Amino acid sequence: MDSPSRDLAQEEILEGIIHDAPDVEPAESPSSYLNPSRDGMEVDLREDEADGFDDGEGDSSDDGEGYNSDDEEADLTENAPLLSKCQATKSSVFGLRGGMHTESVHRRLGERSVKADTLSNRPVQRHRKLGQETKPPPDAEFNVVSYGAVGDSKTDDTPAFRKAWAAACSSSKPATMLVPKEKEFLVKQTTFSGQCKSSVRFKLDGMLVAPERSSWPKENMNKWIMFNNVDKLTVSGEGTMDGKGEVWWKNSCRIDKNLKCTEAPTALLLSKCNHLKVENIRLLNSQQMHMSVEDCKDVVLKHITIVAPGDSPNTDGIHIARTKDIQVMDCNIKTGDDCMSIETGTENLYASKITCGPGHGISVGSLGDKNSEARVSNITINKAHLIGTTNGARIKSWQGGKGYAKDITFEDIIMDKVKNPIIIDQNYCYMDDPLQPKACKKQTSAVELSNIQFKNIRGTSGTKEAIKLDCSDTIPCHDLVMQDVKLTFSGHGKGATSTCKNAKLKKSDNVIPKTC
Repeated sequence: MDSPSRDLAQEEILEGIIHDAPDVEPAESPSSYLNPSRDGMEVDLREDEADGFDDGEGDSSDDGEGYNSDDEEADLTENAPLLSKCQATKSSVFGLRGGMHTESVHRRLGERSVKADTLSNRPVQRHRKLGQETKPPPDAEFNVVSYGAVGDSKTDDTPAFRKAWAAACSSSKPATMLVPKEKEFLVKQTTFSGQCKSSVRFKLDGMLVAPERSSWPKENMNKWIMFNNVDKLTVSGEGTMDGKGEVWWKNSCRIDKNLKCTEAPTALLLSKCNHLKVENIRLLNSQQMHMSVEDCKDVVLKHITIVAPGDSPNTDGIHIARTKDIQVMDCNIKTGDDCMSIETGTENLYASKITCGPGHGISVGSLGDKNSEARVSNITINKAHLIGTTNGARIKSWQGGKGYAKDITFEDIIMDKVKNPIIIDQNYCYMDDPLQPKACKKQTSAVELSNIQFKNIRGTSGTKEAIKLDCSDTIPCHDLVMQDVKLTFSGHGKGATSTCKNAKLKKSDNVIPKTC
């Protein structure tokens, strides 16, 4: 006679079978199920023919678990009431014809079920663990060395790079164009163009070396390496682009005022590239701008290092124009011009953890030059550290311009001996030709500057004038917010000062030195 505890255990087993059964539509023909129940008990509900057993015979041949027929007969007699209930469950829940296999029921608590692949030729479908990600297939790799690149810094590897790019761009699956480490590849002015069949990663682990100045064409030398119209592009790796800019700087009219001003290349130009990532690479001694992002959308720039001397002319670090939805994060920039220059057409930019210096600071502008129209909005510069720069947080626009720059925030910024830590200049003027200096023409139109915020900015100023707000006479900057600003003069004598011209503040709270 069964004990009450055994009856209760049997009922729990039956409840587990019913509770864990999937909710499926009745099938015209039997199907196979491998159903794990509660409390470690597993039950195989599968078609008799697939199990390899005769109908209703309960074949006692080896099932992989070491059962014998005497044990099974005893269990069948003992569990007869339970079997009857399970047969009804099989028909009503799963919609299968015929009786449930006796072998599938008498599995004891905690025992391992019969493997499906021991019972039939059909493989077991194993599911991923919860939260486990499926690894994507590896990219197709196109190593520039396989296309003839030498990497000795002397041989012209440009043809090999172009062949490798053509192959990667035409790949139907995601592709990686590999520039291997421990090699220096001499590459002349080159444009890598889309549209590519799939996403492409330009993996720069080695070094790209620019050619000598004498090897450049006399016209259209405004770029060195360009990616044009390439969607889903990633430029990454542990390598370096060396622009060999020293000879270009010596021949600049900014250095030698007796020379005629001529154009010089941008080291890395990214144009019309949507869903773009640039990360971890190093740009060194560009001929002019180091990186320019133009006419792009959905851009991430992170962990980028840019290095050039503080007196190198026009060597902006990261230049952004006509680009929407861009993030710039964890970048270290040392250069001779703006660490970041944010030009017209830039919308929805978030920059965080930018270290800048030497350089000319982080600038919105210049805007409105040559009477042009500016459109800049929703710009946030957060958690920057500026060291010894000629400017800090700066907005600059030309007289005679039009359009707007609005919703701009500089916050959580540390200034370390920065000249002009906070500056708005709506009367910006810079002579293109130092040989013919002349005063800027007085003009009445201006780019409208509004909703500009400077919040939680602290540190030292390298000049006594720590805050300068020089706004237009005719279109003053308005809705300015100065909050939690503390800037002290790093030199001797009296403390830091501020100037305010035609600036309309909406809020000024806890500001040192006091302004407006």
